[in-house]
Amino acid sequence: MHKTIIRPLAEADEAEWRRLWTLYLAFYESTVPEAVYATTFARLISREQADYHCLLALVDGEPRGLVHYLYHGHCWHIDPVCYLQDLYVDVELRGTGLGRALIEAVYAEADKAGAASVYWHTQHFNAVGRRLYDRVASLTPFVMYRR
Repeated sequence: MHKTIIRPLAEADEAEWRRLWTLYLAFYESTVPEAVYATTFARLISREQADYHCLLALVDGEPRGLVHYLYHGHCWHIDPVCYLQDLYVDVELRGTGLGRALIEAVYAEADKAGAASVYWHTQHFNAVGRRLYDRVASLTPFVMYRR
């Protein structure tokens, strides 16, 4: 049996965080410049940037998954809402409950922070992810537009 721990990102995690986030971006056929990696990591570990967060899932001491989430104001709620922005689990560990554990950890943190809700987006073709999401959240009818 494997030991799983979910904990906040630390400065010493940068290399593994980059590995996991790069794989996440590759899944969505995306890349970001080095300046985005550096800025995002700095935000995630900063005590001054209180809205940006990352949790790592460690399996037997090794980072094998991550989730980025952030809080923001919302005109329909007094309390902030939590946006779960990125969720990634190494391919060989999908279906083991690690993704669900990361989402539930965000739910717990959002509840502690008094967030009105937790939400996220995914692409329609993410069938594996959507099977999990259908078990832990409600699908909304919203369509996203972008400029």
